[in-house]
Amino acid sequence: MANSQVPSHGPSIISGMEIFRLPPRWVFIRVETADGLVGWGEATLEGHTEAIEGAFLDLKETFTGKDADQIQDIWQHAYRARFYRGGPVLMSALSGLDIALWDIKGKKLGVPVYQLLGGKVRDRIRVYGWIGGDKPSDVIDGAALRKSQGFTAVKMNATDSIGWLDSPTALMDTVSRVRDVRALGMDVGVDFHGRLHKAMAKQLAKLLEPHQPLFIEEPLLPTQPEEIADLSNAVSTPIALGERLFTRCDFRPYLERRAIDIAQPDVSHCGGISELHRIASLTETYDVGLAPHCPMGPIALAACMQVGLASPNYVIQEMSWQIHYNKGADLYTYLVDPSVFLVKDGYVEALQGPGLGIQINEELVRETSAKYITEKPWRGEVWRGEDGCLREW
Repeated sequence: MANSQVPSHGPSIISGMEIFRLPPRWVFIRVETADGLVGWGEATLEGHTEAIEGAFLDLKETFTGKDADQIQDIWQHAYRARFYRGGPVLMSALSGLDIALWDIKGKKLGVPVYQLLGGKVRDRIRVYGWIGGDKPSDVIDGAALRKSQGFTAVKMNATDSIGWLDSPTALMDTVSRVRDVRALGMDVGVDFHGRLHKAMAKQLAKLLEPHQPLFIEEPLLPTQPEEIADLSNAVSTPIALGERLFTRCDFRPYLERRAIDIAQPDVSHCGGISELHRIASLTETYDVGLAPHCPMGPIALAACMQVGLASPNYVIQEMSWQIHYNKGADLYTYLVDPSVFLVKDGYVEALQGPGLGIQINEELVRETSAKYITEKPWRGEVWRGEDGCLREW
C-alpha cells in the first residue's frame, strides 16, 4: 500500500532554475524539480552580482532537464566540462546550484544534509558576530552588545585604510581595541582583510600576540603564500584565511607550506557544500581547523552549518546577523522561522529540518527582488592614500 510519508526514489528532473538579486548584497538561487521539490542555494559574490547572473544563465541552460539527484556529476560537469574552471565568478555560480541540489536531496529523503555527509559529530556550532567601528568606544559597545546577545566571540577589522609603509603609530588603536574587547571576556578574531602589506602586517601581528586574539585573518593578500608562511612562523597567533580561495586546489600551497592554522573557505564561493566538505577533509589531514567565511545570507549560513555538524575539524562559524554590510535586510529577513539561528552561550543548535533545515519566505524574496533588480547592486569601497595611490580595501 502506498505511503505518502515514504520518500520518492525516482529521478528528480530539474524543471526550473531562478536567480534572485536581493538586498543587502545577496544572490539566491531557486531550483525546482518535476516531482515538486524546491531547493534554495546562495551564489553571493559581493560586489559582482551581474557577473554571477550571467554565469548562472549558462548553468540554467546546461542543467535544466538533468536529474537533481546526480549532484556530483552535475558538479564535475559544471567545473570541468567548459575548459576554463575555477575563480570567483564560475565557482560562486556553481556554489549556488550545488547548495540548492543538496537542499533538494535532503528534502527528498526527509533528512538534514548533515545526515547525507555521514551524520553529526557535534550537536551545536560555535558562532561569532561582527563588531564594527574604528573608534575604541564603538568596538567596546559593540562587543558588549554581542555578549548580551549570547555570543562569546566576535570579529573586527584590524585597520582602516593604511599605507604600504605607514607610521607604526597607525597600529596602536588596533592593539587597544583588541585589549579592551578581551577585557570584556570575549574572544576576538582580527581581520587584516589583506589591507596591510608585509612591512606593516608583521609589526601588527607581533604587537597583537601578547593579547591572544582568537585568530588573525588574511594577514596578507592571498597571492602571498610564502610570505604568509613566514609570518605564521614568526608568531604563535593562529593564522586564518580562505575566503578568496575557490577550490581545494587553491588551499594546497598554504597547507603544504604549513602557512595556516584555520581554513576559511566561503560556501558561496568555493563550490558549495560538495567542495566545502572536501576542503574540510583535506584541511583535517594537515591538522588545520575549519571556520567558514560567511558574511552572507541565511542559505549560506545553513549550508556551512550542515558541513560543520559533520566535520570534526570545524571550529567556529561566522554569522552575519547585524553585520555592518546589512543595509535594507538582515540575516533573518527572508526566513520563515528565524529561531533556527538562535544564539545561546556562544552556540547555535543543530538544524533539524530536512535539507538545509531552513524555510525561505519565497513570497518576500520574489517581491523584494522584483524591486531591487532595478537598483544598483552593492559595491565595495575604493580607497586611496594621501598621495592618491590606490590602497587595499
